[in-house]
Amino acid sequence: MQYGSLLKRYRQIRGFSQEELAERMHMPRSTISKVENNKMELKISDVVRWGQITNAPEVVDKILRGFYETEINDIDRRAI
Repeated sequence: MQYGSLLKRYRQIRGFSQEELAERMHMPRSTISKVENNKMELKISDVVRWGQITNAPEVVDKILRGFYETEINDIDRRAI
Protein backbone atom coordinates (compact mmCIF):
# COMPACT_ATOMS: atom_id res chain seq x y z
CA MET A 1 0.00 0.00 0.00
CA GLN A 2 1.34 3.42 -0.90
CA TYR A 3 0.46 6.17 1.52
CA GLY A 4 3.60 8.31 1.52
CA SER A 5 2.06 11.29 -0.23
CA LEU A 6 -0.77 11.35 2.30
CA LEU A 7 1.67 11.39 5.22
CA LYS A 8 3.77 14.05 3.51
CA ARG A 9 0.76 16.28 2.90
CA TYR A 10 -0.30 16.14 6.55
CA ARG A 11 3.26 16.77 7.73
CA GLN A 12 3.45 19.85 5.53
CA ILE A 13 -0.02 21.10 6.51
CA ARG A 14 1.01 20.91 10.16
CA GLY A 15 4.19 22.87 9.40
CA PHE A 16 6.79 20.21 10.18
CA SER A 17 9.99 19.79 8.19
CA GLN A 18 11.21 16.25 7.63
CA GLU A 19 13.97 16.92 10.14
CA GLU A 20 11.54 18.15 12.83
CA LEU A 21 9.26 15.17 12.39
CA ALA A 22 12.20 12.77 12.39
CA GLU A 23 13.40 14.19 15.71
CA ARG A 24 9.96 13.83 17.28
CA MET A 25 9.57 10.29 15.94
CA HIS A 26 13.12 9.32 17.01
CA MET A 27 14.13 8.13 13.56
CA PRO A 28 16.49 9.34 10.84
CA ARG A 29 15.29 12.04 8.45
CA SER A 30 16.12 9.65 5.61
CA THR A 31 13.44 7.28 6.92
CA ILE A 32 10.85 10.07 6.72
CA SER A 33 11.94 10.75 3.14
CA LYS A 34 11.76 7.07 2.19
CA VAL A 35 8.27 6.72 3.66
CA GLU A 36 7.01 9.85 1.92
CA ASN A 37 8.44 8.61 -1.39
CA ASN A 38 6.88 5.14 -0.94
CA LYS A 39 10.27 3.45 -0.74
CA MET A 40 9.58 2.18 2.78
CA GLU A 41 6.51 1.39 4.84
CA LEU A 42 6.04 2.18 8.50
CA LYS A 43 4.97 -0.21 11.21
CA ILE A 44 1.41 0.44 12.30
CA SER A 45 2.66 1.79 15.62
CA ASP A 46 4.76 4.36 13.75
CA VAL A 47 1.78 5.37 11.60
CA VAL A 48 -0.19 5.98 14.78
CA ARG A 49 2.66 8.01 16.27
CA TRP A 50 2.96 10.06 13.04
CA GLY A 51 -0.74 10.86 13.34
CA GLN A 52 -0.37 11.83 16.99
CA ILE A 53 2.62 14.08 16.36
CA THR A 54 0.99 15.82 13.40
CA ASN A 55 -2.38 15.90 15.18
CA ALA A 56 -3.97 14.12 12.22
CA PRO A 57 -5.96 11.13 13.46
CA GLU A 58 -7.87 11.12 10.17
CA VAL A 59 -4.72 10.12 8.28
CA VAL A 60 -4.19 7.20 10.63
CA ASP A 61 -7.79 6.13 10.09
CA LYS A 62 -7.40 6.27 6.29
CA ILE A 63 -4.19 4.28 6.35
CA LEU A 64 -5.41 1.67 8.81
CA ARG A 65 -8.65 1.29 6.86
CA GLY A 66 -6.51 0.73 3.78
CA PHE A 67 -4.48 -1.95 5.57
CA TYR A 68 -7.68 -3.68 6.63
CA GLU A 69 -9.21 -3.53 3.15
CA THR A 70 -5.99 -4.82 1.58
CA GLU A 71 -5.88 -7.73 4.02
CA ILE A 72 -9.54 -8.60 3.37
CA ASN A 73 -8.99 -8.44 -0.40
CA ASP A 74 -5.95 -10.71 -0.10
CA ILE A 75 -7.95 -13.23 1.91
CA ASP A 76 -10.79 -13.10 -0.62
CA ARG A 77 -8.39 -13.72 -3.54
CA ARG A 78 -6.80 -16.70 -1.79
CA ALA A 79 -10.22 -18.21 -1.09
CA ILE A 80 -11.16 -18.25 -4.78
